[in-house]
Amino acid sequence: MEIPLQDMEVQGLKYFHRLLPLLERLKEVGRERDSAHNRKLFFNDYVKLVLLYMWNPLIGSMRMLQKVVELPQVIKALGIRRFSLGSFSEAPAVFEPQLLKQVIAELAGELRPLSQNPKLAEVKAAITLADSTVLQGLAGLANAAVNATHYNTTRDGRKLHGWRLHLQLDLKTFSPCRAIVTGARNAADQREHNVLKTNLESGRCYVGDCAYGDHQVLEDIVAVGSSYVMRVREDSVFEVIEERELSQAALDAGVVRDAIVRLGPTDGPAMGHAVRLVEVQVNPQPRRTRKAKAAVRKGSRYSDRLLIVTNLTDLAAELVALIYQQRYSVELFFRFFKQILGLRHLISQRPEGVEIQVYCAIIACLVIQLQTGKKPNKMMVAMMGWFFVGLASEQDVIDHLNKPDNTGVKLRAKEELWKKLGY
Repeated sequence: MEIPLQDMEVQGLKYFHRLLPLLERLKEVGRERDSAHNRKLFFNDYVKLVLLYMWNPLIGSMRMLQKVVELPQVIKALGIRRFSLGSFSEAPAVFEPQLLKQVIAELAGELRPLSQNPKLAEVKAAITLADSTVLQGLAGLANAAVNATHYNTTRDGRKLHGWRLHLQLDLKTFSPCRAIVTGARNAADQREHNVLKTNLESGRCYVGDCAYGDHQVLEDIVAVGSSYVMRVREDSVFEVIEERELSQAALDAGVVRDAIVRLGPTDGPAMGHAVRLVEVQVNPQPRRTRKAKAAVRKGSRYSDRLLIVTNLTDLAAELVALIYQQRYSVELFFRFFKQILGLRHLISQRPEGVEIQVYCAIIACLVIQLQTGKKPNKMMVAMMGWFFVGLASEQDVIDHLNKPDNTGVKLRAKEELWKKLGY
């Protein structure tokens, strides 16, 4: 039995002040299909409801959301009428999720560049992190149970279905510049590197893992006027054309090789541009999947080398390694995106409903970043979660954001201590 929420327990309403003018333009979307002229739940209202659900973890179901809308504070802030569960379920079919990209673009345009490693200033192109994540769905629903959404099978043979979010994250503003929703099955046109290939822009430096190391994708990136720093598989075939001498700074950064290479077998077609390979030694991080654990039991080892390819031939090798290291920032964004903003549970299994929820989650991330002015870290993610469930006050969040960042000082002190101990 769900306990009704009180006015004081509904958080995040003030964030809507920035959004309401942007959402008002969506009100007329889909009204041409309302031949009976009895629609009461409009596109802008639907978006407000989805955002309200995301910003309040205490709202755990559509029935509770239905009750929350009746609270005086919510009525005053959002002006939403009570809705039926049936109309909420059917509504996404008449809306146009793509229109939310305009709202995302306007909010992203207000973001200010965040502080980052000064060395990255040498990269003139916008560093763009490419990755994807699966949004799990319920297996039994007709709209989800299609080949494109089947991505895994449980031990008892039950098929898992879901959707996949393909994201391009701008590192400077820590905001998505592209977001594409496909079925979760990583194959054919919705395979990660194929989605990236059809959504390229000029003036960017794309950073991605092995899933994006396809040779044709690399060629297409250069063709549109961008650059790349991509990891390739450890067993990749290449022919060394020129070995480069490593500087002390590169050696200190773990770089063990810097070379100009010819990717692919010698009898295959050559790449249309110079390819540079930077090999970095790292501490292997074991994966926590069943397949990874089974591989270890069979005697396979975790790789301690990263093979990174790039067309940036003039940058220092240690800078290439640093650029690839930034790729892991997208995992933090996904964690905030899925755990805090409710993307572990899809409130609609319609393709349009999934897209709307995804775009609303991005809007929520942008609004929070505009309010805080900082890139989210693990502690900020936790603090915002505590704020949304009412465990932390707004002043607690402000005090946390105003704390001085002593990370660099602490790391340098730790390094000096290790040196004194002889390590």
